[in-house]
Amino acid sequence: MANLTIFNSLSEKKEVFSSRKKISIYVCGVTPYDITHLGHAFTYVSFDMIIRYLRYLNYEVKYVQNVTDIDDDILKKAKETGIEWRLLGEKNFSLFLDDLQWLNIRQPDFFPRASDHIPEIISLIRTLLKKGFAYEKNRTVYFDVSKDHEYGKLSKINPEQMLPLLKERGGDPSDPNKKNPLDFVLWQKQQPGEPFWESPWGRGRPGWHIECSAMSMKYLGVPIDIHGGGGDLIYPHHESELAQSEKASGQLFVNFWLHTAMLYYQEAKMSKSLGNMVFVADLRKKYSANTVRLLLLSHHYRQEWEYSEPEIARAEKLNDLFKRIWLVQSGTGNEIEISSFRNDFFTALNNDFNSQQALQVLEHMVNISLKTDKNITPAKAFLNLAFNILGLRVEY
Repeated sequence: MANLTIFNSLSEKKEVFSSRKKISIYVCGVTPYDITHLGHAFTYVSFDMIIRYLRYLNYEVKYVQNVTDIDDDILKKAKETGIEWRLLGEKNFSLFLDDLQWLNIRQPDFFPRASDHIPEIISLIRTLLKKGFAYEKNRTVYFDVSKDHEYGKLSKINPEQMLPLLKERGGDPSDPNKKNPLDFVLWQKQQPGEPFWESPWGRGRPGWHIECSAMSMKYLGVPIDIHGGGGDLIYPHHESELAQSEKASGQLFVNFWLHTAMLYYQEAKMSKSLGNMVFVADLRKKYSANTVRLLLLSHHYRQEWEYSEPEIARAEKLNDLFKRIWLVQSGTGNEIEISSFRNDFFTALNNDFNSQQALQVLEHMVNISLKTDKNITPAKAFLNLAFNILGLRVEY
């Protein structure tokens, strides 16, 4: 079998993946202030397929997906709804888990919550302060971007481009306590009515980026083989996570950075502010899990695409096609030759997990199998194997 190549967001090119048997994967999880949308599903179905394939290739995968259960968005939503922040997070995360189960997404080995890892977060911040990469001002601790001359190496954007993105994605460039508008919060002092934890800098709570660094390093160490998440996390989240982790440890943080593409709907990026979200809970009322999973896997994980009714109708039609082959009598003649389909399927997945091409191979194989007089048992057996790799269920 050919070498597995993976597109690395850091190098911006495909690289041959590690041959080490034991590998570590960290994927940024949800901030459970709302229910699961299709963008979430695209990311977690994509990584579920990736991990299934790596395990098929006999890699021993240790997989961590965090839960950002303390965050500005949760506190804002809790205030709007009158629901206590922890209860709000637990309720929405429970719904998220149910959606993952429905989509046949296997749970990670660890589901760490940020609020359970305050000691690790404080310890990491202490290290950054001791090494001179952070500073404290008015009981809030910041990472000093000016001390990291590599800051921006993941996102490939300059400071002028970072500023509007930082503001859009939860940062505050105008914070008067900062030395530099791009400096980011490691620990923020308690505001009236907010939850808090005791720290050397007073009562407060962790910043967003430091949570993932502390949890990933606790469960996986460094370097992590694959670190993933949605493309909108590249800056500021992953850029900042990379900076603080490497400065604290003095080591390479991640070998491969993988990012899923953005989804569009009604000719615009799916966004809560635009109100053009598609929620998994609504799709569950009309379609099978296989249909939704086929919809997602019919797009390469790095390919931007737009959700539409014709798109999901096409996935439903493909699901119906796959259903037919299970019910067809296999025949008693010579067996159908499937080696070319098998080769093309694995070639697609070895090429940066190209599920889109892999599904096209399966569709072609099934169409031929349904028209032949030959014994199609080998096609059924291979389709079953491919379904297990892609996380699809056999349906009648």
